[in-house]
Amino acid sequence: MRGVYYLCTVKTKINTPLMYEVLDKDTIKFEILPHLSVAKRGYVTKSDLLEVIQCILYKLKTGCQWHMLPVSAIFTGRVLSYKSVYAHFRKWSRNGEWKKVWGMILSRHRSFLDMSSVDLDGSHTTTLRGGECCGYQGRKKRTTTNAIYVTDRQGIPLAMSTPVSGSHNDLHNISQVLQDLFAGIKDSGLSVSGLFLNADAGFDSALFRRGCHQQEVFPNVAFNKRRGMRRDDELFDELLYKERYSIERTNAWMDSYRSVLNRFDTTQTSWEGWNYIAFILIFLKKIRKREKSR
Repeated sequence: MRGVYYLCTVKTKINTPLMYEVLDKDTIKFEILPHLSVAKRGYVTKSDLLEVIQCILYKLKTGCQWHMLPVSAIFTGRVLSYKSVYAHFRKWSRNGEWKKVWGMILSRHRSFLDMSSVDLDGSHTTTLRGGECCGYQGRKKRTTTNAIYVTDRQGIPLAMSTPVSGSHNDLHNISQVLQDLFAGIKDSGLSVSGLFLNADAGFDSALFRRGCHQQEVFPNVAFNKRRGMRRDDELFDELLYKERYSIERTNAWMDSYRSVLNRFDTTQTSWEGWNYIAFILIFLKKIRKREKSR
């Protein structure tokens, strides 16, 4: 399936047109659009929602301000204003629909996942405009939002915790966080029973291990020297832990989407929405790449 390139003229010092490949219309039509609410009863949308989604994907990829969206270049029919595109994004984010889309795609294409082991990591994202779920993080010396992510062996995102203030460490309310993370994975039709999970030394705690065991997940956690001596029943497989590099690769994939590299949105729902859209793009692009190689 061929990708669509948007030829968008952006005023630069040399006035050179820049091209961005986001996602082809067929993939949007069959994988994303069916799971999003379309319009209120009796209301007929006057524009192509596929192109609304393309505008949102462009914003995710480039990180441009909403008013800088090249709507005239993206819309082939009736051109919507950037405010209308933003209204669609906010509606879908506020209703948690991006997470729903992500869950449906994960369930539909679960055969592409490698669940031989999974990785967990926390991520502090700098918040530049304040807003919900943000606070000062002393180690980074800046205001951040904190969330925990789980990925499969390939680095494909599986779940994301509800964002919290950056003033909280990764173990904040960890029992509930683990329960919510694994519940989200189960809702996609994936089993967590018997999973091996890698986590770094920041999660070396009895509470974290207990939360994993309650979900029938086997934690493989790096030793934190500040805890003192490791207990005999706290097993650690160094070879398995070396596979954890894949989640660091995931961080690089996520950082390629400028709207999640730093947080400009002041609402929690918008921030979560951008993350789930990035998950969708990462997974769908991996699927398309594998299909082409067959």
